[in-house]
Amino acid sequence: MTTAVFGHDGPWTEEEYLALGETQERVELFDWSLCVTPGPTPRHQNISGELRAALRTPVRQAGLRVLEAVNVRLRPGRIPIPDLAIVEDVDLRIPVIEANSVRLVCEIISPSNAATDKVLKMHYYAAAGIEWYLLVDQESLTMHLYQRRGAHYVERSVTKAGETLELTDPVRVTIRPEDLLD
Repeated sequence: MTTAVFGHDGPWTEEEYLALGETQERVELFDWSLCVTPGPTPRHQNISGELRAALRTPVRQAGLRVLEAVNVRLRPGRIPIPDLAIVEDVDLRIPVIEANSVRLVCEIISPSNAATDKVLKMHYYAAAGIEWYLLVDQESLTMHLYQRRGAHYVERSVTKAGETLELTDPVRVTIRPEDLLD
């Protein structure tokens, strides 16, 4: 399918991938192959925007940045686009953020590609050394916070609607899942 969409045959280099520029679809590079998914739904984007707004002030106070949908190089040939990333103060002109600058990644589960967020990306982010992974289920408004232990993540908390997530690292903030749909 990617050949028909992008007129390309065979493995993709990072240069070819980055030359695609911005697209309507979410296009990620996984081990020299493209993964193309439809753009996020309005509900997904609302949750993402509200979560970024909740993180903005504490992140700035910690000398970090919170970014939406940016290229993160986990290793050569592997560039996912997490829904949100808390990163060190990086050069915003460079199109790719290196994994060692990422303190937390967040994925908002889309029903059409839940396995990618729950299994594939979780494995890739942990293997790249990203300390924290926040997984938000947009249907149930449940937030799962994971911390890296070795090459894997261990679940640290599960926060459901009506409860409060107490994040202490990489920033201090409390988030109520139901506030993500305001």
